[in-house]
Amino acid sequence: MTWWALVGGAVLLALIAMSVWSVLGGVLLGAPFAGDFELMQMGIAIAAFAFLPYSQLTGANVTADIFTMRASPRAVAWMAVGGAAVALGFSLLLLWRMSAGLEDYRRYEETTTILQIPHWIAFVPILASLVLLAAASLVTLAESLRGTEGR
Repeated sequence: MTWWALVGGAVLLALIAMSVWSVLGGVLLGAPFAGDFELMQMGIAIAAFAFLPYSQLTGANVTADIFTMRASPRAVAWMAVGGAAVALGFSLLLLWRMSAGLEDYRRYEETTTILQIPHWIAFVPILASLVLLAAASLVTLAESLRGTEGR
């Protein structure tokens, strides 16, 4: 899933380049990049979701060490199981609702104002990210359950 996070990074780099182009084009040429705000909104959402599967697999999500500092190894292991289960449930819930959002945007043919890009296009990589997040959550759940054995 590292490759998917790298895709998210590439999207961010492209957005940075577009933003610089827009600012410099506006200042130097009097012609900023048309639709940069629309592309920025879609691109940031795509990139943010692209990082989630990698974060889940590597344990890079936010943790509250205050709860685990004095906890036993067994308690920490069960908290990891709970966290992985919540991540799985959350990814499936988002996958379900974002799928419904994609269908709505396709049905009503909503587009961005300036560039006329259909909104539903951004949902495709986001849904792929959520499928990968669900898979990563299953992997971390299985690993966490193995970590509770013998404790």
